[in-house]
Amino acid sequence: MAFAGKVIAITGGAQGIGLATARLVASRGASTSILDNNPTTLESVEKEFIANKWPIHTFTADIRQADQVDAWIESAVKRFGRLDGAVNAAGTVGKFHGQKPIALLDDDDWNLVMGINVNGAPGCAPYATSKHAVIGLTMSAAHDYGSHGIRINVVSPGGTHGPLMKSVVGDMPPPPPSVLGKYGQPEEVALQIAWLLGPESTHSSGSIFRVDGGEFC
Repeated sequence: MAFAGKVIAITGGAQGIGLATARLVASRGASTSILDNNPTTLESVEKEFIANKWPIHTFTADIRQADQVDAWIESAVKRFGRLDGAVNAAGTVGKFHGQKPIALLDDDDWNLVMGINVNGAPGCAPYATSKHAVIGLTMSAAHDYGSHGIRINVVSPGGTHGPLMKSVVGDMPPPPPSVLGKYGQPEEVALQIAWLLGPESTHSSGSIFRVDGGEFC
C-alpha cells in the first residue's frame, strides 16, 4: 500500500476534507494523528478507525495556540515514533461569511477566521484574506525548507459540499459556480491531498493545486 509505514498528521481531521483525507490515507496503510477542537467528534472518529483496524492517534486542541500544536506533534511522534507528512485541513468561514462588507465586520469574527485559517497553518473578506495569507506562507515555507527535502504545497478547493458549507447555507446551497455544474465532495479533495503526500509528487513544491471543477475558467 502507498502509505504503509507512513505517519500523517492532520488538523481539522474530525470532519469534512480533513476526515476524508484521514480515511483515505489510513485505508492505504498510513498511521494517522488527528487534531481537532471537538472531543466528541474525535471520539467518534477514533472508534471508526479502531473498528477498521487503522492505527489512530487523536488530540484535542485549539490550533490557534502554538503550544498546544507543539504538544500534539510531540504526542504523535511519541505514539508512532516518526512523522512523514502533515495536512492543514482546519479552517473556518466565520459567522458573517458572504453577508457583511468589510466595514461592518466585528473584530471577533475577523480574528477567529484569521486565527484559525492563517495562524493555524504554520465574512468573505477575512476568509479570502486568510487564504491569500496561507498561499504566501506556503511559498515562503517551501523556499525555506526545500533544501531539507521537505515539500510544501497548497490545495485550493472550490465550493465543497461538506460540513463547513452546510454550516453557512444548510442543505440548500446556491447553484454551483463550477463549469462541471456541481459542488465538490470532501473525498474528491482528499484524493489530491493524498497524491501530494505520496511518492508520485516528489518534484512538486511551492505550488497551488486547484480542486474546484473549473470554477474560475
